[in-house]
Amino acid sequence: MLVEIGIQHVSKIITVDTDETAEEVSKKVDKAINNHETLKITEKKGRVIVVPASTLAYAIVGSETARPVGFGAL
Repeated sequence: MLVEIGIQHVSKIITVDTDETAEEVSKKVDKAINNHETLKITEKKGRVIVVPASTLAYAIVGSETARPVGFGAL
């Protein structure tokens, strides 16, 4: 699942590929914002992305469907 995280006053988007479900990620975002905590999401490769809730602008939780690649996808 791809998750895009926007940070306030930063133009670059953080993209995280995680094994977590959309529901799990949404709950983590809600909890971090409501409790003024840090948002922690673990990537498939094992890295942990940590974002302070106070700097979080938005989070886009993507679909779990794989996108076709190559010229056949046109």
